Amino acid sequence: MKLGGIEAGGTKMVCAIGDEQGKIFDRAVFPTETPESTVPKMIAYFQDKGIEALGIGCFGPVDLNKKSATYGYITSTPKLAWRFYDFAGAFREALKVPVGFDTDVNGAVLGEVRFGAAKGCENALYITIGTGVGVGAYINGRLLHGLMHPEGGHIFLRKHPEDTYEGCCPYHGACLEGLASGPAIQGRYGRKGAELAGREDVWELESYYIGQAVADYMLTYSPEKIILWGGVMHQEKVFDMVRQNAVEFLNGYLPETSLPKDMSQYVVAPALGENPGIIGAMCLGMDAYLMECGKNL
Repeated sequence: MKLGGIEAGGTKMVCAIGDEQGKIFDRAVFPTETPESTVPKMIAYFQDKGIEALGIGCFGPVDLNKKSATYGYITSTPKLAWRFYDFAGAFREALKVPVGFDTDVNGAVLGEVRFGAAKGCENALYITIGTGVGVGAYINGRLLHGLMHPEGGHIFLRKHPEDTYEGCCPYHGACLEGLASGPAIQGRYGRKGAELAGREDVWELESYYIGQAVADYMLTYSPEKIILWGGVMHQEKVFDMVRQNAVEFLNGYLPETSLPKDMSQYVVAPALGENPGIIGAMCLGMDAYLMECGKNL
């Protein structure tokens, strides 16, 4: 089966053609400009490819309530040109195929559950820590939705006693995104994380906040696997530091029968490399196709 996928980001749109086995045959990248400029180019890319369904993993906030009049829309995004744009509807109307739609991080966790590091899990999280912090949640065999899509990047944290930085989140200040995102590193130290690779104090503080968040997610979502990625996590040494901090924050609360025996196999990098988002988008397309055919997932 030929599937299309879109990983819609704030700076670029990745489009790809693949199949239901998670294979990618072709891809193209378009800069995220305005809907009037970018979307027609993306539609043209897909029109002669013979796809049977399309999936979109999109930056947000987005409306995922299928009963809503604005389902499939990007909503109150700071990217003003895209505010209240009917993203899914534009492709559904142009391509006349089923269109699956979710957040970019939900798409990524779905890709890792179907084909990657969380394959076989009923409960898994995908956390990306970069320009912002996003959390995709796959719980009890389904992507998690509720009042809206979860905004796990904005959970509140206990500040490190030696950290005087107030946080960069314009809404919450010292939330996870405000304290541990790429802009938080630059705001605190005046340099990007990639330029601070040799500064142990930088990554000790990062792992303190990320490890604290991992402990919080373990207690609230009870995932079988936690996948960490994004620009900040490209510092490979941070993984072990995060695992150690998570265990310290749990402080023996979880019984040994529940705590993963090997944290190096529990808090992991994505097995799909840089592709979980686009492969997950194709999975969203496949699921939309099955739903329209009347097959329950």
